[in-house]
Amino acid sequence: MANEKFEPPHVGCYRRFMLKVYAYKGCSTCRNAIKWLEANGVEFEERAIRETPPSVAELKGMLSARGELRALFNTSGMDYREMGMKDKLPGMSEDEALQLLAENGNLVKRPFAIDEEAGVYLNGFKEAEWEKVLDS
Repeated sequence: MANEKFEPPHVGCYRRFMLKVYAYKGCSTCRNAIKWLEANGVEFEERAIRETPPSVAELKGMLSARGELRALFNTSGMDYREMGMKDKLPGMSEDEALQLLAENGNLVKRPFAIDEEAGVYLNGFKEAEWEKVLDS
């Protein structure tokens, strides 16, 4: 009995992450993601996406994880439509697009959650996806 290894129950498994979560308080999807993180005991640092957008390096990490530049854009947002990004984005270089996102948080698909050290890159909130990624 003394040589048996104690295995704690699978509770609070999410706590090993320290996410940076870029969110907008007026966004119901962001609020739902924050509530989910809190309910599941995930440690995170919330950042206001409009005032402090993700860096180009963070955006590059998300792009590597998502594989498609358009997936980083808030395509349903007013800024995206007003700036005519649907037509402009295909003609932009990756560097130009990432710089634009880093300068305008309204264009970034949110919530935008990242833990570079743990290799966690999530944008948009799909509960099943977040649970799978954060529980692995």
